[in-house]
Amino acid sequence: MSILTPNEAFRNEPFVNFALEENKQAMLAAIAKVKARLGREYPLHIGAEKIVTEAKIKSINPGNVDEVIGYVSKADQALAEQAMQTALATFETWKKVPVAERAEYLFKAAAIMRERKHEFSAMMVLEAGKNYAEADADTAEAIDFMEFYAREMLRLAATNEHQPLTPVAGEDNKLTYIPLGVGIVIPPWNFPLAICVGMSTAAIVSGNTILLKPASTTPVIAHMFVELMEEVGLPAGVLNFVPGSGAEVGDYLTTHPKTRFVSFTGSKEIGLRISRLAADTAPGQIWIKRLVAEMGGKDGIVVDETADLDAAAQAIVASAFGFQGQKCSAGSRAFIVESVYEEVVEKVAALTKQIQSGLPEQNFAAGPVIDQGSYDKILGYIEIGKNEGRLIAGGGKAEGNGYYIQPTVFADVDGKARIMQEEIFGPVLALGKAKDWREAIEVYNDTEFGLTGAFFSKDEGRIEEALETMHCGNLYVNRKCTGALVGAHPFGGFNMSGTDSKAGGYDYLLLFTQAKMTSRKL
Repeated sequence: MSILTPNEAFRNEPFVNFALEENKQAMLAAIAKVKARLGREYPLHIGAEKIVTEAKIKSINPGNVDEVIGYVSKADQALAEQAMQTALATFETWKKVPVAERAEYLFKAAAIMRERKHEFSAMMVLEAGKNYAEADADTAEAIDFMEFYAREMLRLAATNEHQPLTPVAGEDNKLTYIPLGVGIVIPPWNFPLAICVGMSTAAIVSGNTILLKPASTTPVIAHMFVELMEEVGLPAGVLNFVPGSGAEVGDYLTTHPKTRFVSFTGSKEIGLRISRLAADTAPGQIWIKRLVAEMGGKDGIVVDETADLDAAAQAIVASAFGFQGQKCSAGSRAFIVESVYEEVVEKVAALTKQIQSGLPEQNFAAGPVIDQGSYDKILGYIEIGKNEGRLIAGGGKAEGNGYYIQPTVFADVDGKARIMQEEIFGPVLALGKAKDWREAIEVYNDTEFGLTGAFFSKDEGRIEEALETMHCGNLYVNRKCTGALVGAHPFGGFNMSGTDSKAGGYDYLLLFTQAKMTSRKL
């Protein structure tokens, strides 16, 4: 087990090798442990109060829809207001807590999560439909976020460490980073632990108090995180857990005059709605609300004729179908130069047909999509794709008592086609042909999104030009376009992919603080 101490430099949590029998057995034991507590009820957390409501969110296993993960109490506007007032009152004390003390809560939580990592991963296997490796990577990233942001806040708190000031004779000048206030944190279901933990702890360690409104499809794993922070002694009222309807609770809190910031990860449509609502000034509001938004992508991979075609095909398939394509970084498009197009298409089709679908707890490579709405939407796009391209793999439902869809590939798709332009968020890949590598980059850039991309080539001159001209927030060369690591690959996108927040990077905590400059004449 990798153990970090606060005075050590940050390093990423290692992934578990499930090819080893002891690790596989440990995960199976964790799944059995989690299954033993399925169907429980989970309360709201508002300050020190745990509130059970009549209205509940019913969380089900998308891989076995007869299995109920839990019943989570659902906030209404009155409870949301109670949570806001609690967070406002708590902020007055929490903002005065020394940075080192705030960071220590994160270090303690990371240590406990590391000890129980299989248990957290097992809940995601059941509630989110992740296989072992995807769930383990999610938990590892959650640990990384806490370790990284705790260290980063300590760095920012060091006098003039982040921004050394020019000395002026006769003056003592300092720049300090102070918290904003109360924030609304709205994480997604696809990384229900990592992004939930990262968004929440970044705000908390910066001295803010938050209202956490988890995704309605994965609220139980979010509650596990809330319980963890309670276990490490985080003061009541710093983190308030308020699951609820986006239309009722989400909109209410976004437009609240006392909301200082909204941190959101999710779809473009909801992100733009939050942006519009947050931009309006409510009566009694004395600040411009800050929005930190990551809103998805239509990511792609470009392959030229000099590339390692086997490596490119493997990266295309891994990027497209990891966690059933339900990642904002998923490579749902690939553009290949015509001289090697058919060869790459054949390799991609062969690799895709090898992917086996089944129950996540049995660690199949492909599992279900998250819910009925996604299932219907993705199958609808597959039907659209049958009129826009040549179906070479998949093309419909997969067997199982859940939301299973075959990994699907369409070839010969025009860059303007709907399945090339619209975010599907499922296991659907579109392949297009380009006359040369520059045209391939041009059609790659022809999208309203700009999150991740990859370029496969052995030509250094082309690589240098691609690094400059491919327009996205995270660009990779000769590797897949998913799998950003905290600290190594600060994550965030351009255009309709969001505010380019660069989560897991050295700029991220600046979004949850405001810089106060003080100058004292000596």
